[in-house]
Amino acid sequence: MPGRARPERRHLAEPPDVQAASRCVNGCTRGPVARDDVRMTHPNLRADGADRAAARRSLEGLALGDAFGERWFPLFRDPDRAFQEIQARRTPPEAEWHWTDDTALALAVHRVLGEYGTVDQDRLAACFADTFHADPARGYGHGMHVLLPELLAAPERWRALAPELFEGGSLGNGAAMRVAPLGAWFHADLARVTEQAVLSAEVTHAHPQGIAGAVAVAVAAALSVRGELSVAAVAEATPEGVVREGLARAAALPFTTAPWKAADILGNGRRIRADDTVPFAVWTAARHPDDLTAALWSTAEGFGDVDTTCAITGGIVAARTGLSGVPAEWLKRREALPLP
Repeated sequence: MPGRARPERRHLAEPPDVQAASRCVNGCTRGPVARDDVRMTHPNLRADGADRAAARRSLEGLALGDAFGERWFPLFRDPDRAFQEIQARRTPPEAEWHWTDDTALALAVHRVLGEYGTVDQDRLAACFADTFHADPARGYGHGMHVLLPELLAAPERWRALAPELFEGGSLGNGAAMRVAPLGAWFHADLARVTEQAVLSAEVTHAHPQGIAGAVAVAVAAALSVRGELSVAAVAEATPEGVVREGLARAAALPFTTAPWKAADILGNGRRIRADDTVPFAVWTAARHPDDLTAALWSTAEGFGDVDTTCAITGGIVAARTGLSGVPAEWLKRREALPLP
């Protein structure tokens, strides 16, 4: 296991521009409708307080998983050392755990839901572009480095540009990694969860399996809030294709399986594809539905794209648990979220 090949880290070893990112997340400036107009024209703006609370819990857990998972990349520690420390459940000693693009884009989704009460795709495209522009060193994949700068001036162009990524659209894990708070927001209506997850994914991930990954994670987060999370239920709600097939394999995998072995069977995100990422992350979330700390440790054992798998798992589990039971030192070290 320690010698297993792992992906080269995507992001630059530069300190993030936290202030710029905070300004963007707290006030994306472009979009087809001004905020004051949104409050008058969108009847779904006022979400139930429980919906907002669930989404906030999910977002906090997603960011914690993202920052925690980031600690295990070779940029910060040798893979053999990382494996030993994870097995020993030894907390990473760094004083600051910065989150990555997973959280940055999840914050943008949360922002749009807070403004509109639904996914407005042009507004979401604008927020994604602004978020990237504020801090492109958060670890964005190649596709986002191509797409998001193009959307700065004309966010509505996502309709033409997203399908051109990777000859038919991206089937990467980017739409899945950011969507758990959306699933938590709409948890009372699973049909709405699916509808809104599709809308959120299409802006950047036009491939049906990139979209399917987002649907699966959103449904998992919604079921988590409801106390109904199971891998089989997530698989049943996921569109047909390789993501659903991976979830079906995950549903048949006993929770007594060691997480590193489960990652070998299901994938660990190393290929940066939704089908290689979502099944394992949903499996570890369902393995520890009421224990966020245990869920993140189990997910980290899988290595691979570990910030993203931990972000997905964290967003699903925390939609139910919040940060309850998480060690205080973890919360102190995790980079704060720029939320009111």
